[in-house]
Amino acid sequence: MKHRKGQLEMVITDLDGTLLPIDGSVSSTDFRTLQRLGEWGVCRVIATGRSLFSAKKVLPDDFPIDYLIFSSGSGILDWHEKKLLFSKNLTEEETARIAHILIMEETDFMLHKPIPENHRFLYYKTGADNPDFGRRCAFYQDFISPLESEFGIWKTGVGCQFVAIIPQNLSKFESIKNRLGDYQVIRATSPLDGKSIWIEVLPKRVSKGSSADRLCRMLGKDPARTVAIGNDYNDVDLLDWAGMGVMVENAPEELKRNFYVTSHTERSGFTGAVFFAENRKDWL
Repeated sequence: MKHRKGQLEMVITDLDGTLLPIDGSVSSTDFRTLQRLGEWGVCRVIATGRSLFSAKKVLPDDFPIDYLIFSSGSGILDWHEKKLLFSKNLTEEETARIAHILIMEETDFMLHKPIPENHRFLYYKTGADNPDFGRRCAFYQDFISPLESEFGIWKTGVGCQFVAIIPQNLSKFESIKNRLGDYQVIRATSPLDGKSIWIEVLPKRVSKGSSADRLCRMLGKDPARTVAIGNDYNDVDLLDWAGMGVMVENAPEELKRNFYVTSHTERSGFTGAVFFAENRKDWL
């Protein structure tokens, strides 16, 4: 790979299923590419749906990135200084309204606490069979509590985001999305069973793409000189925003039709995307 100074300014990648294979580790090739990008002065960013707590479980302190966009855009962290640069939460009034709608839709959900404690959450369970929901609750069993009500009022409080989990049912997803039109509603594929739909509900205009834009402008970078790499529906707005959007081969077919495609995550698709961007002359 050759770096042409003054062109590529920022590379932003999703984590799970893009840079980090499911049940695997970042390849040595991708790790070295991240190091080289740093040597070239290219800003390196991970944009993940994980909370800060969860991201730190898989990213050591010296991992070669510059910034972390976490919780689907709800927060931005300076990775070197470990300093929080931006965070956005839902108000108590907003969480109460969203919870009411999700309950009326008979939907299992988690309400995450405000940043930086948003690995903790309250949960609401309808009683219907939902193994993926149970699996996530079990994974965070030391950090969860049931959502309670008092005099018929749900005690939600301020929160970072909601994560509702439903089976593969697009009509139900669309129904919930339409009823929550005042908020940012993002679809993601479960990283646990690979098929359930996770519905993230965040403050309006909070997403991976919006936080990437915020960070880019904070740093004085040109959004047109950015590359973003992803693998799922919750990466679409990020890839749409970037100067070049790239999906890994293991992304859903309907998403790959709309973006450049690199190799599979398990075959260092991140490096393939960077190589592709560095060697094209018609997009910068």
